[in-house]
Amino acid sequence: MAKKTVFQYAGTKATVSWNGRLCIHVAECGRATGDLFVGGRDPWCQPDLTTDEDVADVVKRCPTGALTADFLDGSGKEQPEPVNTVNVAYNGPLFVRGRLAIQDAPADAPGLAFRAALCRCGKSRKKPFCDNSHEKEGFSDYGAVGETGTRKHNDGGELTIKPIENGPLMFNGNLTIRNGGGRDAWHGNRVALCRCGASANKPFCDGAHKQVGFKSD
Repeated sequence: MAKKTVFQYAGTKATVSWNGRLCIHVAECGRATGDLFVGGRDPWCQPDLTTDEDVADVVKRCPTGALTADFLDGSGKEQPEPVNTVNVAYNGPLFVRGRLAIQDAPADAPGLAFRAALCRCGKSRKKPFCDNSHEKEGFSDYGAVGETGTRKHNDGGELTIKPIENGPLMFNGNLTIRNGGGRDAWHGNRVALCRCGASANKPFCDGAHKQVGFKSD
């Protein structure tokens, strides 16, 4: 029997879902003030102990798409960020937000339409998604971004993300890349970002995946 990975926490007005396959324990939920998530409590998530607004806010903080919320009255439905962004995490993954269309995203992970953490160390066992392997493998990259892109205005819209077999992540759509310090560093609408961990021009692909024999599966 397959191990259960998606858990639902139902309240009288909202149901919060947690997808364990995507969670990398950033703890935005657990450290949020209030009683929605309390570690060690059973169940740890209780939507009735806070407002619908707080449920929507805390769920949207989750950077991996592991958390989603459904409201019985149809309110509080998550909307994408007005602009698409990639945050290049210090020694970590690519945190992506916006109106996302990730190729072959699992059907039971609706949060990936808005938020995702994508592997860039090359070692994740859940590619293209991060599973914190960068920590065990000692991946080191501080998130510097040297290029500026085409400097087109980021008007949002759909951002498609296609993991190329044994190659980079291809992004098509209006996009802003933020460096590890939070600076808006690159603007454009088409870019290949490294996911093998070997590029000398991170976060951009420089073809190193061919030299290191990177395998996406």
